[in-house]
Amino acid sequence: MAASLLRLHFHDCFVNGCDGSVLLDDTATFQGEKTAPPNLNSLRGFEVIDAIKSDLESVCPETVSCADVLAIAARDSVFLTGGPSWEVQMGRKDGVSASKAAATASLPGPNSTVAVLLANFQNVGLSLNDVVALSGAHTIGKARCSSFSSRISGGAGGGPDINLDFVQSLQQLCSSPDLSTTATTAAVAELDNQYYTNLLSGEGLLPSDQALAGQDQETRMIVETYVEDSDRFFEDFKASMVRMGSLVGVVGNTGEIRRNCRFVN
Repeated sequence: MAASLLRLHFHDCFVNGCDGSVLLDDTATFQGEKTAPPNLNSLRGFEVIDAIKSDLESVCPETVSCADVLAIAARDSVFLTGGPSWEVQMGRKDGVSASKAAATASLPGPNSTVAVLLANFQNVGLSLNDVVALSGAHTIGKARCSSFSSRISGGAGGGPDINLDFVQSLQQLCSSPDLSTTATTAAVAELDNQYYTNLLSGEGLLPSDQALAGQDQETRMIVETYVEDSDRFFEDFKASMVRMGSLVGVVGNTGEIRRNCRFVN
């Protein structure tokens, strides 16, 4: 569940800022973000946010926004899986709409090259270092076979140093026609620097993961730094999470603090 809550926060902030828009259900007036291709059958943890919000509303009605709940849940999930903690900046407002089209256009896909990843991140004001640092969240994640099918068929993203044993293990795991089977993105269930070690050995699960160690010399140097210095990874991850969590969402009087995270007030 930790990976799911962290992913929810990412996918919220990359679409019009951190405004809780990813939590909204579809209505008669808009198609929300839950059914956008990057999110459909992928995002989980909505019921956890619902439960937290319900408890908060019972003691402090309309005080803590759903966007703030997401940010706090993501931070606590990281800490409870062995990662660092940081001070979450509060005061976000919840959006009163959501956009399937914006989510489709804004969120990087699993087959993204480094250039595409960088463009997605720069579009919201984040840097190449943020790309590599925040990708470390995949150390506690899982992915469906359908999202790394190109790794299975040809080892995309691995370059000449592709790990054939790893690719064969993925082929065996995903041999069933049911591509909803999942694989872990790292060998452990704790947030640490193992993800980066895996990249250097050609064991990045998603093509966009392996691309960080195989397509661009600058990103590979950052990967190597995190392999050698886990404290540096933690510090950079914390800083990147604060920057991402500060992405401007709802401004002024255009937002609200929802009573129910699935619907506007």
